[in-house]
This record gives sequence, C-alpha cells and structure tokens, in this order.
Amino acid sequence: MRVALRPTLSITSAAKGLAAKPIRQQQRAAFSTSRQHNTRNQIYDTVRNAAAFQTYLQLSSSSRTPLLTLWTTSWCRTCRVVKPLLQDMVRSGVGEAEGGVGLVEVEVDSPDIMAENLGLTYMINSIPTLLSFDAGEAMTQTKVVDGKRLRDRAWLEEWIRTEARRHGGRGGGGGGPGALLGGLFGSWKS
Repeated sequence: MRVALRPTLSITSAAKGLAAKPIRQQQRAAFSTSRQHNTRNQIYDTVRNAAAFQTYLQLSSSSRTPLLTLWTTSWCRTCRVVKPLLQDMVRSGVGEAEGGVGLVEVEVDSPDIMAENLGLTYMINSIPTLLSFDAGEAMTQTKVVDGKRLRDRAWLEEWIRTEARRHGGRGGGGGGPGALLGGLFGSWKS
C-alpha cells in the first residue's frame, strides 16, 4: 500500500513568499526615501568586536564612501564631547555634497576589541583618535589625535569634507585624470 505524501515545499515556499512581500515593500520604501532625501551619510552602531568592524569596512568599500572611525574608551572625557559633535555634523549632511561618509565609534576598551588587538593593528596610541578608511585601507596620513582639533567644529567640518572627496576612487577604476590603470599602481602625472 502506497501513501501519497503532499509536498510541503510548496506550502513552505508559498508561506515564505507571503511573508517576504511586506519586507520587500518596506525595503523599497526605505530605499526610495533615502534617494528622495539624497542622504549619503551613514552613522553605524558602535563597534565592540572585529567582525562588526570588518562588516562596516566592507559596507563603506561597496558603497564607495569613506568610513570615519572614532576610536574611544569608556573613561575618555574628550570622547564624550567629540562623539556627539561628529554625529551631529554627519547627520546634518556635512560631506554629502562631496560624496558622503560613514561614521562609526570603535570602543578600544571593549573586551573583544582588546582581545583581538584591533587598536594595535591600526596603530591607535592616543584616545580619542579619528581615522578615515577608504576602500578598506586606513588613511594614516590624515589621522587626527589632537584633542583641541577634534573639538573645533570648523576644522572638523573641513576634515570631513576632505575625506568625503575620496569617495572610494582608488583601485579598480575611477582613478580620475592622471591615474594609471584606475589608481591600481598609483597616480602618474606628466
């Protein structure tokens, strides 16, 4: 005697399709809203482990926007002044006209960050430190460790705009005028 079994795959697939529709509509609405407002800047959740940090680096590389990282600790008084100042500037659109930026705070004294030596990897030897990443690479030449500059709104705005102008233009094409093979081997000027 044979028993015919009904395929549950079609029921499950149908249920998934019904549940996925509202989510897709929400995603489209969020995408269209961000396009309408032309928001290019992003503020990410605080990083407390290397995996989250790598995720944000990949997001910034794929969106071709620099990732501004503010390296802080829980005990740093200057960090408590600088963090809201930076977040306010990024939220208000500083750097969007130049291509946009992402901003993330990295808590150096978080147990996972300390265990993975992330601060040592990027030579963070002063707190707070502001370090930009472009195409996944640390821009050490523009690293900021001076607490007075980090509290200077006008100086910070210009720094953000300068970093936003990078907009992931190195390597793999888009190197601009004078770039040899899209910046893959550096820039060549005649």
